[in-house]
Amino acid sequence: MTAAHQAPGSSAPAGTVDDLLFRPVRSGNAFEETVERLLQTIRLGIVAPGGRLPAEREMAARFKVSRVTVREAIRALQQAGYVESHRGRYGGTFVTRPPPRPGRRNLRQLAQEMGTALDDALTMRYVLEVGAAEAAALRRPLAGQDRNYLEQRLKQATDVSLADYRRHDSRLHLAIAETAGSPSLTAAVAEVRGRLNELLDAIPLLARNIKHSKEQHAAIVAAILGGDAAGARQAMAEHVSGTASLLRGFLE
Repeated sequence: MTAAHQAPGSSAPAGTVDDLLFRPVRSGNAFEETVERLLQTIRLGIVAPGGRLPAEREMAARFKVSRVTVREAIRALQQAGYVESHRGRYGGTFVTRPPPRPGRRNLRQLAQEMGTALDDALTMRYVLEVGAAEAAALRRPLAGQDRNYLEQRLKQATDVSLADYRRHDSRLHLAIAETAGSPSLTAAVAEVRGRLNELLDAIPLLARNIKHSKEQHAAIVAAILGGDAAGARQAMAEHVSGTASLLRGFLE
């Protein structure tokens, strides 16, 4: 994780979601995939609103594309209002605060556009995240760096305002996948979360639901840190099922 987008004082295990999203793109659609990866980092909160993207040179090296491709991708996101660039010693490309939602569509419109892909994404999320929680708990004892990273993400998702809740919720779920120690699993969780995030963002922030979610987060992390694989699996299953029920409820 680079200094450009690592939270102050945080440490992350090797093979983080940051590394997975900034991995090389396929050469056939270099520009399009570069735009897609940058949008993923923004929508998943990997680089927070107001945060700075890595330098063009670094992104070009990590994506294995030319700096011209990176520059064109940034320009496209700039025109769409997702990022802004500043010159000078403390310059760079920064995520706008907050990310723009021009003509934001409502929950029902988004669900209609997804069609059967919505049930597919919810099923994938259940399978992947329940399995990730179980796998993370089986890695006992967790290394100190992994434990600290997971505890930091839990604290951030707990001590957070309603306005920032979704972003830190997303980061915690990705941290759990990272702690499982499988880069392929982490990439899959990031992909399905990216498919669902706009829908989740469209759900009203209900204080009682957020309080319950935070309690479930604490139970999931406690089970993982305690090496309780069955407990971690059950707690995550209840959590993602609750979110799916809430989503479907607003669509009824």
